Amino acid sequence: MSTVPHPAATSGWTNWIRFAGVILLVNGIFSVVVALAALVGSNTYYAVVEGDLLLFDTTGWGWWNMVLGIFLIATAFGLFASATWAQVVGVVLAVLSAVVQLLLVPVQPWWSLIVISIDVLIIYALVAHGHEHRAAPAPPR
Repeated sequence: MSTVPHPAATSGWTNWIRFAGVILLVNGIFSVVVALAALVGSNTYYAVVEGDLLLFDTTGWGWWNMVLGIFLIATAFGLFASATWAQVVGVVLAVLSAVVQLLLVPVQPWWSLIVISIDVLIIYALVAHGHEHRAAPAPPR
């Protein structure tokens, strides 16, 4: 009887997990840049809606985006390192993204449907094929 371990079979979905990491990294970088713009720039934002003037303070929003961006970047690097916690957090972030996009369907229907589709692919890749990513050999550097 042989005691040689057999390598786990991997599929093309392991690349989708890397794709999820790249998407989370890009989203995190964008969030940090937007946060810096909100924190460094003007502290008030105004909009006129149906004759009413709405004023918003962007400081809290900027700090929220900064924390979220750092969290997204950390999750992306966790996915690149095949960390289980990063797969769980990646699924949670993709679900939240899809829910937010559902709220934006009346405003931007095509973009929302595209982002929801990508979120569903990310969720599927992380949930159904996450074990393959942990078993796959590291890509050459």
